[in-house]
Amino acid sequence: MDVMERIKQTIEGNRIVIFMKGTPQFPQCGFSMRASQALAACGVEFAHVDVLADPDVRQNLPRFSNWPTFPQVFINGELVGGCDIVMEMYQSGELQRLAQAAANA
Repeated sequence: MDVMERIKQTIEGNRIVIFMKGTPQFPQCGFSMRASQALAACGVEFAHVDVLADPDVRQNLPRFSNWPTFPQVFINGELVGGCDIVMEMYQSGELQRLAQAAANA
């Protein structure tokens, strides 16, 4: 399967997914760690993709999403953003509302 199709299927097949460096249990960069911790603090289940373990995804996700950096958080098939946006949304309570709505849909 083409890498762009794999990315699309991952995003469409999971209500909440983070493409990150490492895993939520063992993040490999501070930005990925903070974004995954914010999602975990929302009390919802979410999928993750370790872009360090999949170089094709790491290379092509920025083209797919038109977003140059990692992590990238998608909720209900839509790009929410990277670490800074996710943290701002968490601090305002918007991330919790969005994540809970997606988890309960």
